[in-house]
Amino acid sequence: MSNTFNYGSSHLSIGVCLDIAKGKTRGLIDSATTARVLASWREVEKIVHAQKPVYGINTGFGPLCDTRISEADTSQLQINLLKSHSVGIGKPIPQEIAKLMLITKVHALAQGYSGIALETLERIIWHIDHNIIPIVPEKGSVGASGDLAPLAHLFLPLIGFGEVYANGERHPSPDVLSWHGLQPLALGPKEGLALINGTQFILAFAIKAVQRLNDALNVADLIGAMSLEGLMGSARPFDERLHQLRPYKGSKLVAKRLHTLLKDSEICNSHINCDRVQDPYSLRCMPQVHGASRNAWLHLKELIEIELNSVTDNPIIFNAEDTISGGNFHGQPLAIPLDYATIAAAELGNIADRRCYLMSEGRYGLPKLLTNNAGLNSGLMIPQYTTAALVTENKTLCFPASADSVPTSLGQEDHVSMGSISGRKLHQVIDNLEYIQAIELLYAAQAMDFRRPLKSTPVVEACHALVREHVAFIQDDRIFADDINQLHQVITDGTFLAAAENEAIKHAINLNDDEFGIY
Repeated sequence: MSNTFNYGSSHLSIGVCLDIAKGKTRGLIDSATTARVLASWREVEKIVHAQKPVYGINTGFGPLCDTRISEADTSQLQINLLKSHSVGIGKPIPQEIAKLMLITKVHALAQGYSGIALETLERIIWHIDHNIIPIVPEKGSVGASGDLAPLAHLFLPLIGFGEVYANGERHPSPDVLSWHGLQPLALGPKEGLALINGTQFILAFAIKAVQRLNDALNVADLIGAMSLEGLMGSARPFDERLHQLRPYKGSKLVAKRLHTLLKDSEICNSHINCDRVQDPYSLRCMPQVHGASRNAWLHLKELIEIELNSVTDNPIIFNAEDTISGGNFHGQPLAIPLDYATIAAAELGNIADRRCYLMSEGRYGLPKLLTNNAGLNSGLMIPQYTTAALVTENKTLCFPASADSVPTSLGQEDHVSMGSISGRKLHQVIDNLEYIQAIELLYAAQAMDFRRPLKSTPVVEACHALVREHVAFIQDDRIFADDINQLHQVITDGTFLAAAENEAIKHAINLNDDEFGIY
C-alpha cells in the first residue's frame, strides 16, 4: 500500500477517511503525534497524583460529577464507564460505519488533548488495519455528551468485552484477541471518558451519507437528462447566462452539466422550432431543484470537514493546570445540516416522481403509460405508485430530529442534539431515493426508445445502452419489480455513474467540479 495518512497531524478529508476504511490508505502515527499523545497522557497522571478534581478523571460522570474518586479507583472508574454506558439496542450498524467511527476517533484522540495512552491508540489502529470491527447497535444515542452508547459498544473489545466481526463472521471479542495473542487493555485515568465522549457515531453516518448523496445527485442529473430527452424537453433553461443572474453554486453546476449532457443532441435539435413555449417545472427547474439539494450537500460536506479534524472530547486537557469542561461533544453542529440534507435528498425523489408521472400521461407524443398496447397492458402505470409511496415515506422522515430535545442525566444534560437519529434517517431517505431513481431510469429509457431513430448525445446514449444491457424494452406487461431491482443494482454499485464517466472521458467532456468532490 503506497498511500499513507498521519493521524493527528495530516488534514483528514471525507475521501481519505473512506479510503482508509476501504484499505486503500493506511493510517499511521508519526513521531510528532506520538510525542503529543505521550505528553497529554503525562498531564493526566499529574492531575491524578495531585488529586485536583477534574471531571471524569477523579470524579463521577454526569450528575455524579461532584462525587470524588480515589486515585486507586481511577482505572476501575474508566472500565465501569464503558460497561455501564453500553446500553445500545437494535440491529448492528454497517461494518463500514463502525470502521469510520474507529478512524475518526483515532484522528481526534491523536491530536493530543484527550489524555489517551499510546498503547490504547495503537490497539484501535490494530482493529482498523486488521479489519476487526466491533459490533455497535444502531439505537441509543441522543447525540450529546457524545454518542455515548454506540461509542461504549465500539470500545468494549479494548477491555475484553463485546463482540466483533472478524473474517466476515461475528465472534466474542475475547476469542479474537486470544487468536491474535493479545490481552485486554487496562484503561488508565480519563481513557474511558475520552473514548466515549465525541460525535463519531453521528460523524461516521454523515461521512457515508455525503458519499451516497453525492452519487445520487450525479445520478439525478443524468437520469433527468434522459427524461428530458424522452419528453422532448428544451435545453434552453440550462443556458449559462440565465444562471449567472441567480448564481447559486448548485444551480450553476447542474445547469452546466445538463447543458453539456444535451449539447448537439439530435433529439433536442429536432424540435427547436416547435410551438411548445415552456416545459413543466420538473424538467425546466432541474438546476434550481437539483441545485438546491447540491447546495445543502455542499454545506454538510464543509461542516463534516471541520468536524473530521476537530477534538470532540471532554474535558479538554491543555496541561495539568489548564483543563476545560466544555461542550465540544455536542452534536448540534452536525445534526441540523444532516436534517437539512435529509430534506435535500427527499426533494430529489420528489421531483423524480413528478417526471415519472409526466412520462406516463401520454403527452408530447409519448404513448399513454409508455406502452403501445395500453388496456390489455397496464404498462408503466404501477411503478409510479411505488415512487409515490417512497416519496411520502421520505416526507415522514423529514421531521428534523435536531428540533427535539429530551433532557437526560438527571437534568445535567438538559439539551441534546438527537443528531444520531438525524444521521440514520438521512440514510433511510437515500435508500428510498435510490429506488425512486431506478424507477425513473426505467421510464426514461422507455421514453427515449419512442424517439428513435433520433439519438441523444454520447453520454446520455451510453446511459441508455447500459439500461438496455440489463432491462429490455417493454413490449408487454411483465414483473416490473425485477426490472426495478436490476436498475437499482446498477445505480448503487456505481456501474451507471461509471458508464457515464467513461463515455465523458472518451469524448473529453468534463462533468465534474472540484468543489463538489469529497477529497
